[in-house]
Amino acid sequence: MPVDARESCGLFGVFGHPDAVMLTYRGLYALQHRGQEAAGIVASDGVRMWRHAGLGLVTEVFRAENLEELRAPHAIGHVRYSTTGSPNVVNAQPLLIQYARGQVAVAHNGNLVNAALLRAEYETEGAIFQTSSDTEVIVHLLANPRHQSRPDPLGHVLTHLQGAYCLLVQSPDRIEACRDPFGFRPLVIGRLENGAYCAASETCALDIVDAQFVREVEPGEIVTLTTDGLASRTFASPQQIHPAHCIFEHVYFSDPASDVFGQNVHQFRVECGARLAAEAPTEADLVVAIPNAGRCAAIGYSRQSGIPHGRGFTVNHYAGRSFIMPTQSARDLTVKMKLNVIRESVRGRRLVVVEDSIVRGTTTRNKIGALRAAGAREIHMRIASPPIRHPCFFGIDFPSRRELIAAQRSVDEIRDFLGVESLAYLSLEGLLACARHAGERYCTACFSGQYPLPVDAPVHKFILEKHQLTMFPENFSGRAGGTTASDSEPRGRGT
Repeated sequence: MPVDARESCGLFGVFGHPDAVMLTYRGLYALQHRGQEAAGIVASDGVRMWRHAGLGLVTEVFRAENLEELRAPHAIGHVRYSTTGSPNVVNAQPLLIQYARGQVAVAHNGNLVNAALLRAEYETEGAIFQTSSDTEVIVHLLANPRHQSRPDPLGHVLTHLQGAYCLLVQSPDRIEACRDPFGFRPLVIGRLENGAYCAASETCALDIVDAQFVREVEPGEIVTLTTDGLASRTFASPQQIHPAHCIFEHVYFSDPASDVFGQNVHQFRVECGARLAAEAPTEADLVVAIPNAGRCAAIGYSRQSGIPHGRGFTVNHYAGRSFIMPTQSARDLTVKMKLNVIRESVRGRRLVVVEDSIVRGTTTRNKIGALRAAGAREIHMRIASPPIRHPCFFGIDFPSRRELIAAQRSVDEIRDFLGVESLAYLSLEGLLACARHAGERYCTACFSGQYPLPVDAPVHKFILEKHQLTMFPENFSGRAGGTTASDSEPRGRGT
């Protein structure tokens, strides 16, 4: 995956374990690939809650003394990369607030397309917002007396949200795991050895705490964890539930060890590579991956084609995951520090270079240039997903359509831009053929332009910062290198 795209967040929570905070810390560590901007944990002893959060990696935000201070039997945690709101410590999650009914904490993975509208309505009524995150809109809805008077306040609030959201909502005596009616983002339930339940964005986080997978939180469902165990209710009607799982979770974002949407990520990517070899064969001496997400697909390509699989790059694992760095210059520097060509492996050889996707193409071109400088004789680029031609509004911080290379150039023009002998993408049909569920259960909007719900207003990363930018510009310095999630003009309705 090139460094031009970013995804939002990772969630983890434990209810009813004496080491809930340490387990949450470990779960967040396993989900670090989903966000490197900020991390936070809210703990509860059943009566009151307290919070520690900050900018940076999980290991940077939390020290032994922090974890000891948070020690409690219930906890939720969050790792963040922003798709709405800037990289600012006030936007770190979980958010913890005090309102008429006590304390509540919220951790959110996804992106709300109607956040700006809801926020404007509340600001008109006099509400004061402390952050520029769309998650704070959820908090204001929860605290609204009109919603609190309902038999199921949380369920009623969720019916007002449009877009992608997986939520962990914590009160002193419970954790509630919620998933939008489209099921854009993954959210699963696990069970620990002592019988306590946990919730996580991916199953790889269950593995690190030795939890047994129980099931997914279904689209349109709220799963409640209390001292009585696990309970479930739906907040959406059957007519409102239309599964549209983000196919890009499988293409790139999720950990290969995870089972996402009922399917192992590694096996999905291997099959994509095999189908890519069948669709776009070529003669070459070696198949190499652009680490890290291209590795699984490269294995599949090699197996199907019979071309040996080898290493073309070494990876500096201390450089961080480049795609979620907050500015383009930081992402470019991270890539340069992270990848180094193995010259003896590529010199004089015809290479099939496998990548999971291309967004802008600039960093991919740099990697190709490094292979060429190391003496590669031919380079045949193979992409294990279709061309990305459309922005995402549901939790992946893709740049605007005019910044997407596949929206502006043909495949041949992209080939020339990258400087390779040939270039081929996996077809959308081939991609969906690797998916366990039928094609209509996946969101493929970034490839097809077919959005599962209407997006009729401009949506971009800093849409909630119109006031802060004027009043406190120093809080958002360095922001200009970031990318937005859509064009400046409204997008058309999807299907």
